Amino acid sequence: MTDFEGLRALVTGGGSGIGRATAELLAERGAQVAVLDLDPSAVEKPLLGFQADVTDDASVRTAVDSAVAALGGLDVLVNNAGIGAQGTVEDNDDDEWRRVFDVNVLGMVRAARAALPHLRRSAHAAIVNTCSIAATAGLPQRALYSATKGAVYSLTLAMAADHLREGVRVNCVNPGTADTPWIGRLLGRAPDPAAERAALEARQPAGRLVSAAEVAGAIAYLASPLSGATTGTSLAVDGGMQGLRLRPVGQ
Repeated sequence: MTDFEGLRALVTGGGSGIGRATAELLAERGAQVAVLDLDPSAVEKPLLGFQADVTDDASVRTAVDSAVAALGGLDVLVNNAGIGAQGTVEDNDDDEWRRVFDVNVLGMVRAARAALPHLRRSAHAAIVNTCSIAATAGLPQRALYSATKGAVYSLTLAMAADHLREGVRVNCVNPGTADTPWIGRLLGRAPDPAAERAALEARQPAGRLVSAAEVAGAIAYLASPLSGATTGTSLAVDGGMQGLRLRPVGQ
């Protein structure tokens, strides 16, 4: 499939997990792709790697401008950089709340703010934000993380309204629990990693974790010119977790 032929894409947090899978898929489908990451050393050709810290506005602006110069323009921004957080509303102090919001919400703001002047010059401009099932379903021990992803969901809708008449579509994907390095680290800290993994798999009706490749496929769908009438939309990639209520097996 070559629906991205001739297009230029930028993926934040593209050094691993969902971001890397997305960058590789867009390149396979014809795009020139640049990756922004804290550590872009693992980025391999044909991808271009640029170092950026999404909590630092100057760092983001410099990296975006460098990436756009190398690509010769910009058509797609995938706002994927983010971090996780555990605990109830009582379990994280103010500094941790500020830190996670700074990455997960303001990081997207900084990247979009730097990218928009370039996107407005594109005939097929699209922004896709990586949100989460945590934005639309109450998950235990995820108060801080859920709050940031709820903000990303609302931000997506507001951006879609603000920039539609400028020719920039804005959507988001809402993954369920995905098999990513962060989940791997979370499982590694659990008293019984196998039992914890089984519990995470069981809460998704499909009975397994979402793969990074499946989320990447949804991001590519929303970013593609073939989806030119789609904006202000959230696409769940969650094994049915948001919408399905299956009976227990055997009932």
